[in-house]
Amino acid sequence: MTTARLPLFPLNAVLFPGLVLPLNVFEERYRAMMRELATTDEDAPRRFVVVAIRDGRESARTGTGMPDAVPAPGTDERAPGEGFGPDPIQAFHRVGCVADAAKIRERADGSFEVLATGTVRVRLLSVDASGPYLTAEVEDLPENPAAEDDEAEGKSAQEEAAALSEGVLRAFRGYQKRLAGASERSLTTGADLPDDPSVVSYLVAAAAVLDVPTKQRLLQAPDTATRLREELALLRKETAVIRHLPSLPAIDLTRAPTHPN
Repeated sequence: MTTARLPLFPLNAVLFPGLVLPLNVFEERYRAMMRELATTDEDAPRRFVVVAIRDGRESARTGTGMPDAVPAPGTDERAPGEGFGPDPIQAFHRVGCVADAAKIRERADGSFEVLATGTVRVRLLSVDASGPYLTAEVEDLPENPAAEDDEAEGKSAQEEAAALSEGVLRAFRGYQKRLAGASERSLTTGADLPDDPSVVSYLVAAAAVLDVPTKQRLLQAPDTATRLREELALLRKETAVIRHLPSLPAIDLTRAPTHPN
């Protein structure tokens, strides 16, 4: 498999391929990362890895989900990587997503406004905290490995994923209806949603109101069919729960936040 070393951006959130990620970058180590990425030509990919922080590992003081380093004895300086423990990789989930920063805008105060898009899944092999910001050695994680290993098996998996995708879209519309209290005619129609099962699986995973561990489990599913199968079960369960709840502020629940660092 292809490996690469890329800047690492930990978050209390999960990024999926194809989804947009707005970031408000103000911690110094991540400012340094964005300054470096901004030197890359706009026509070339400005790649970094977004990875979710494991539960219970956050010790952020300056921003939700971003551990703040502890000052070294006798100094006021915080060393890069401190706050993540002696073995930083243990602080993160092992599967993340490569992001491509299409927009990097530096503000007058030195912070950055960043707009990135998820591209491909990767597995973390190691994390290096010795530089001005975290970096990670990663390897590509194929979405449907069966298709690469065996053509017949891959075709069967694709057919299964296509059938599951239709069921997930139906369940997702019902879930949206319950969440928003909308009428059937106001729902997103099938024509507005993607046909590709992998894209459907990522879109639903990102749009559903789920906690980080559940979203992480969906991200690292071994293939599209497995992810869609789990989403179908989750959507049916969540729809049943919502049915017994009072009206929810669906707009607030589903609006994509700008993640602080």
